[in-house]
Amino acid sequence: MRIAIAGGTGIVGRHVVDAVTAAGHTPVTVARSHGVDLLTGSGLDAALAGVDTVIDVTNVMSLREKVATAFFETAGRNLLAAEEKAGVGHHVTLSIVGVDRVPGYGYYQAKLRQEQLLQEGRIPWTVLRATQFHEFAQQILSQVPGPLALVPRMRCQPVAAREVAHRLVELATGPAQERAPELAGPKEEQLVDMARRLLRAQGRHRLLIPVKFPGATGAAMTGEALLPTEAGPRGRQTFGQWLDEAVG
Repeated sequence: MRIAIAGGTGIVGRHVVDAVTAAGHTPVTVARSHGVDLLTGSGLDAALAGVDTVIDVTNVMSLREKVATAFFETAGRNLLAAEEKAGVGHHVTLSIVGVDRVPGYGYYQAKLRQEQLLQEGRIPWTVLRATQFHEFAQQILSQVPGPLALVPRMRCQPVAAREVAHRLVELATGPAQERAPELAGPKEEQLVDMARRLLRAQGRHRLLIPVKFPGATGAAMTGEALLPTEAGPRGRQTFGQWLDEAVG
């Protein structure tokens, strides 16, 4: 099977490429560094020639709703149109557990729009909602460099990006399910605690300042909105084990 990975050079995308190869299939990396621009459509037709399934793990760094929505809307429409032209039979998209339960958070609204595009399209689809990755703490710390570290108060159940990738490949090689069972990690964590442990393991000294989002957004994030609410697959690697592997 020939499987295209949109965003195949990112945190999850690199693992997806490896998982596709390990499963005996042929990966096709769809990324600017590989001559494909999802926002203009340049190189898409050539990249999807002969592709059976597409796994979409694209991402945008902006948390602003307008910017993020414009990215997912444009990239999603271009990708789905090219898939239809190429005769792709299955589209798998990675989304976020609780994305529909956190009001007022722009990035999540953009991800919901990405899911909606699949529902409006004609390609058989599967959406996998996964919890935050173990790498999420580092992503947050990298947003504001310097001596201060602003970290949102958030309950989560982080999962290894490698395990997310393997689940995506399992789904991609099976029939379209529309909404697949949610994937979460094995243990609940507090994001602030994850960031503290990461800084300690890296030997870095920064003043960590916990920040709660205002109103309903903050209440949802500090509540149960980002935790799985249904039975589904669970990752095996804990954040502590990942930390030992990544830093130790």
